[in-house]
Amino acid sequence: MAHRFVIAAVQANPTVGAIARNEALARERMAQARAAGADIALFSELFLNGYPPEDLALKPAFWAAGKAAVERLAAETTADFAALVGVIWPAEGPGRRPRNALAFLADGKVQGVAFKCDLPNYGVFDEKRVFEPGTAPAIFEWKGVRIGAPICEDIWSDAVCADLKARGAEILLVPNGSPFRRLADKERMEVATARVAETGLPMVYVNEVGGQDELVFDGGSFALSAAGDVVMRLPMFEEALALSVWEKAEAGWSCVEAPMGDWVTGAEEVYRAMVLGLRDYVNKSGFPGVLLGLSGGVDSAIVAVVAADALGPDRVRCFMLPSRYTSQDSLDDAAGCAGRLGVRLDEIAISPAVDAFAAMLTPLYEGKAPDLTEENIQARTRGLSLMALSNKLGLMLLTTGNKSEMAVGYATLYGDMCGGYNVLKDIYKTDVYAVCAWRNANDPYGVAANPIPERILTKAPSAELRPDQKDQDSLPEYAELDAILFGLVEEEATLDEIVARGHAPETVERVQRLLYGSEYKRRQAAPGVKIGPRAFGRDRRYPIVNGFRDVVSKG
Repeated sequence: MAHRFVIAAVQANPTVGAIARNEALARERMAQARAAGADIALFSELFLNGYPPEDLALKPAFWAAGKAAVERLAAETTADFAALVGVIWPAEGPGRRPRNALAFLADGKVQGVAFKCDLPNYGVFDEKRVFEPGTAPAIFEWKGVRIGAPICEDIWSDAVCADLKARGAEILLVPNGSPFRRLADKERMEVATARVAETGLPMVYVNEVGGQDELVFDGGSFALSAAGDVVMRLPMFEEALALSVWEKAEAGWSCVEAPMGDWVTGAEEVYRAMVLGLRDYVNKSGFPGVLLGLSGGVDSAIVAVVAADALGPDRVRCFMLPSRYTSQDSLDDAAGCAGRLGVRLDEIAISPAVDAFAAMLTPLYEGKAPDLTEENIQARTRGLSLMALSNKLGLMLLTTGNKSEMAVGYATLYGDMCGGYNVLKDIYKTDVYAVCAWRNANDPYGVAANPIPERILTKAPSAELRPDQKDQDSLPEYAELDAILFGLVEEEATLDEIVARGHAPETVERVQRLLYGSEYKRRQAAPGVKIGPRAFGRDRRYPIVNGFRDVVSKG
C-alpha cells in the first residue's frame, strides 16, 4: 500500500475544437509533471476537446479525433506515471449521445473511463442537450490508491461523492470547467467543503483557465484536507502546474506539501477576467490586433486600457471620430489616454459624411423636426467608418457599450454597437468607474501607470450627439438605474420589491419598459465577457416579442 502520493494539478488553457493543440499542451504538461516527480496529473474537464464544446459535441468526427488523441497520450504513460484527462467519449450506438468523460491513462494505455453523471442544464450550461449522463461514478486504482473521479457538476449534490465513499474511494480528484462569475470561487469552495465534510475524503479540485467566447475560466484550483482545511490554492486567471504531496497514516491521507497562493477579489478579479477574455478571444480567433473608437469618455477609455493590457499597445489602434458636437475636452482626453497607453490614435472628422447623409435624406424628411434620427446618423457614420477600417486593416473592432446602456437600449444599432467583441457587455456603468479606479491605482501588466486622465472619470457622461447632451437627460442617474436594473435582471425582482427599496414607481416602470423594449438590440449585440450571475444572452434568454409587463401595486 502506498504511503506517499504526489498529485500534479494542471491548470491550463485549452482551445475548443483545437484537438491537436490541446493534445500537444497536455503532452507538455504531462512531461513537466512527471519530471517534477508526480505520480498522477489531473487535467480540467474535457481538456482535449475544449470546454464548453456546445453543439460541436454532436459531431462524430469530433468524438473520433478526441479519442484518438487520448489514446496517443496514453501510449506515452509509464508504469510509474499516470494522467486523468478530460475527453468526449463517442456514443455507443445509433441514437445515442456522446459522454463527458475523464480518461485514466497509465502504463501505456487507457485503463478506464469515468463518465459525468450529473449534467448541468442552467445558466450557460446545456449539457443535457449534447451529452448522455453516466450511470455511476468511477473509481480508479493507482499505486495502491483508490481514486474517486467525480466530474465538475457531480460534486454539486451529495449523491455521487457519497457513492464513491461507499465503494471505497480514498481521495477525490475533480476535473472542472467552472466559468468565472462574481463570487464563483466562494460558491465552489462551499460546495467542495460540504462534500468533504460528508465523506471525510480529501479533495483536489482542478479548474480550467482561459477565455472561450463569452466565458472566462479563472482557474483558482485548490485542495482540501479530509478535515475541510484549504491545503493548496493556485492563482486565478493564469496557467499553473503545481504538486501536492500526500501521505497516508492510520487516519487517512493528509497533505504535507503544496503551494498556497492568494486569490484576487473585487474590481481586480473583474478587470483580470476582462483582460483574459479579450486576449484569448483575439488570439484564439487569429486576429493580429484590435481597433476601437476612443471618444474621450470613460467606457472607451477603459476598453482601450484593457486592450493594451491584454495584447500590448502595439496591437491596438484607436480612432477619434469627432462631429460638430464633440468638445475640445473630449479631444484632449482621448489624446491623453492614448498617449499614456502608448497606443496610436488617429482622428477622422465625420462631419462631411453626416452632412452628405443630411443632403441625401432631408428632402424626404419634409415637415419633420430633427430628432433621434439625426443623432443616430452620427453614431452610424462612426460605426461604418470603424467597420471599414476593420476590414482594411484586418483588426477586430471592439465595441464599448456597458451593461447599463445595453439594458435600456441607450446604444445605436449598426452604430456604436458595431464590433466583434465587447469587454463591458456584462459590466454596469457604476462598476465601470470602480474598475477604472482600480486600474488607475494599479499596473498589473506593466503597460501604463494611471492610464485614464482624471477628467474622464469626473465629467458627466455624454454621447455628444447634440449640443450639451448628457446621458442623464434621457436616463436616471446611473447609481439609481443600475440598482433598478440589478433587481430586474439579476434578481428577477417584482416592481413592488424594487419600489420598496426606495425607487419611484414611475421610474421603475419606465426602466422595465426600456429593458423589455431593447431585447431586439441585444440579440444583435457583439459577444462579451460574462462577469455577473446573469449576463445578457446565454444566461438571460427573453423573447423579443413580449407582451408581459409587471405593474406596481396601487394599494
